[in-house]
Order: sequence, then structure tokens, then C-alpha cells
Amino acid sequence: MNLNSDYHILVTGGAGFIGSNLCEALLKNGNTVSCLDNFSTGKRENLTHLLSNPKFSLFEGDIRILEDCHKACKGVDYILHQAALGSVPRSIDDPITSNDVNVSGFLNMLVAARDAKVKRFVFAASSSTYGDSKSLPKTEDHIGKPLSPYAITKYVNELYADIFSKTYGLETVGLRYFNVFGRKQDPKGAYAAVIPKFVMQLMNYESPVIYGDGSFSRDFTYIDNVIQMNIRAISSNNKEAVNTVYNVAYGERTDLNELVGLLKEYLSEYDSKIAEVQIKYGPTRQGDVPHSLASIDKAKTLLGYDPKYDIKKGLKESVHWYWANLK
Repeated sequence: MNLNSDYHILVTGGAGFIGSNLCEALLKNGNTVSCLDNFSTGKRENLTHLLSNPKFSLFEGDIRILEDCHKACKGVDYILHQAALGSVPRSIDDPITSNDVNVSGFLNMLVAARDAKVKRFVFAASSSTYGDSKSLPKTEDHIGKPLSPYAITKYVNELYADIFSKTYGLETVGLRYFNVFGRKQDPKGAYAAVIPKFVMQLMNYESPVIYGDGSFSRDFTYIDNVIQMNIRAISSNNKEAVNTVYNVAYGERTDLNELVGLLKEYLSEYDSKIAEVQIKYGPTRQGDVPHSLASIDKAKTLLGYDPKYDIKKGLKESVHWYWANLK
């Protein structure tokens, strides 16, 4: 990790799946780390083991409250903004709250970052921004129309970040995450991501439900690749690499039938009965994009991105973690 350990870094949404992994990695590097979270979706247990670290501080607050954002940004060098309400279905069920958190909260954080004169604001963008674009692989300069309220909010984030870089000189970097998975991703709840949800169901001998015929594909991206990209986005001295957006992915796609096949194979190494669990199919969900595959050429060229985990290696690591922590 080529990151100066003297930097003080704020991770918003630091109690969440991606945020807590980032906090761990930064502390391991010797950085001073602050976490801002309101625990609406983040989990306190993700941070419990960090609380005794003198370089870690937890601020319980809400990005929808500007005063909280200002307090959290005080004395900070860099911000990794992960706080958001994820999930396409959630945004369809409740578009107002998704907008409040993902747009109003995002704007509050930009204002606070500007006022605190932070060096760079790196934020979680989303592959959902590609919307109805049918071109594959997805390249950063070609997007379609959004297919959900969530996708709209994440695209608005990119627009606001661009304006703040041009108007106020705030350096920004947007990271369009493609279906991130890995340790600490919550398998429970109505809006759980597909991989942890399927893992939990298979471990309980329950039939996972695939929406559609299983041919929909995703560029599944292991958490350690995402950590690497965030670190590179903070530490890059290449002026051409800032005030822009990047795909964060592995650059390969896996359909849902293949995914479940791999999960059953790897979980069966721990419990052979899992191989016998049947798969169910349901109707296609509204707002779902049929296929997603990222070009990661821009990230490789400008940031030196070099993802180490393909879907198989990442799934093996994930299955091992879930078996050790949930069984």
C-alpha cells in the first residue's frame, strides 16, 4: 500500500460492509481514521475490534445533518465517502429516503469537505449509472438512462462532484462499483445483496431464488480489489487521474446460474449436503439491468489498478469467512 501513514482519513458509512473493510486497511497502514455512521444499515460489531485503537475515532452522526458533516470533516486530509442507501429495490419502494441520503447527504458532505479544505474527496459511485445502455463492456464516457431512483441518485452524485471540482477546486474521484462482495457483507434483510443472501440460504439448505432465467450477468468484484482502488484514488499524484470517475470491477462477467453453481461447489467442501439444494426461479425484477461488464482500462492506465481477485478466488475467500462467522 503506497499510502502515506501520516494522513488523517474520514470514512463515511464506516460501519458498513465496504466502509469497515476500508477502516481496517487504513489502520493497518498506520493512518489516523475517523468513521461517520448513523448505523441505519451499518453494524456496530463491524467496528468493535477497532475501538481500542488510539488512531481510530467513531462519530455517530447523519450525513443528512450538515453540522454532523462539518464536525466529522474537521482536521481531515482525505475523505472516502461510502455512506449511502444502497439497493435498487429499496429505492423503488422508498425513493424519498434514498434521495435524502444519497443526494442531500452527499451534497452536505461535499460542502463540509470544501469548507474543511480536504485534499481529495473520493466517493462510491455505482455501475447502475449505466442504466439502459446496452454496450458491453461499460466504458466511463458512455452511459444510458437510469432505470431506478437509486441509479438517478448515484448519477447526480457524479454531477455534483464535477461541479464542486470545477467551481470550488475540490479534487474528487468517483468509483463506480460493480457488484462488490466479500467478508462482512450482510446476508440478512429484505435488501441483502445476492451473494451473501445465497450463501446464507444454501448453508441453511434453503433454495435460493434467481429472478429471471439465470442468464443475467454481473461483473462481481471482490472487496480487496475495491480497497486497492480506494487507496490508489487517494494516493495518486497524477493530476490527470482526479476529477473524473472510474469503473471498479474485475473485468469479467458471471451469470447467476454460474454463480450459484460456484457457491454450491465451494460450500459443499464444508457440507456435502449443500450440493443437493435445488434452485428456484422467479419473475424478473423491475429496474434490474440484464448484463453488466466493466472496462477497467481507464483505472489501469491512470491509477495503476491491478485487481488480484477474480470471481473464483473471491468467492472461495468469502465462503470461508461466512462459514467461520455464520455457522
